[in-house]
Amino acid sequence: MCWSATADLVAGTAVAAVGLVCVARVRRARDLLVAALPLLLGVHQPVEAAVWDAGGGCSPAATAWAVIALPVWVPVGVLLAAAPGARRRLWAPLGVGLATAAVLAYALATGPVTAEVRGRTIGYGVNVPWMPLVLAGYLFATLGALLLAGDRRLRTLGVVLAAGALACSALWRLEFASTWCAFAAVASLLVLGWVGGREPAAGDR
Repeated sequence: MCWSATADLVAGTAVAAVGLVCVARVRRARDLLVAALPLLLGVHQPVEAAVWDAGGGCSPAATAWAVIALPVWVPVGVLLAAAPGARRRLWAPLGVGLATAAVLAYALATGPVTAEVRGRTIGYGVNVPWMPLVLAGYLFATLGALLLAGDRRLRTLGVVLAAGALACSALWRLEFASTWCAFAAVASLLVLGWVGGREPAAGDR
C-alpha cells in the first residue's frame, strides 16, 4: 500500500488514529462498520510493512494482508448504514462480495500467498481461477456498494477510491511507487466527515 516499510508504518499509524476517532464519534450502532474502515486500512499497512521486512515471498504477513483485503467489510457496512430506501440495490454488491470472498478464501486456504518486491511496489499473488472475473467482482462489491449508496458522502468516497484504484494500478504497473496509502489517508478523512455528519436516530441507539 506504500512505497516502503517505513512509509507503511507511518501512514498506517496516522490512518488508524483517524479510525479510532471515527469509532469514538459513532452515533448510530449500524454505522460502526463504515466508521471502522479507516481502522482496518490503518492495520493493513503495518502488516504490509512486515511483508517489506521479509523481502516478499510466502509469509504469514502476506497471508494476513490478503485476508484483511477480503471484499466483505465495505458492502456489509454500507448496507447496514444505508437508509431503508437505498438498501434494496445494495444487496447486489453484498451478494457479489460474499461470492468473491468465498472464492478468495478457498484459494487462501488451499494455496500460498506470494509477495514480490518490485522496486518501490509489492505484487501479491493468489492462485485464483478466472482472475479477471474475480477482480471485477471485487471492485463491484467494494466500489459499487459505495457508489450505489444513497448517502452523498459515501458516493464521494466511492469516486475518490475508484480514482485512486486507477491511479495506483497505473503506477504499480510501471513499478514506480505504491501510493494507495495516500488514498487511504484521504478516505479516512472522508469517513471522519461522514461520521460527523450523521445524526442519531431514535431507533439506532
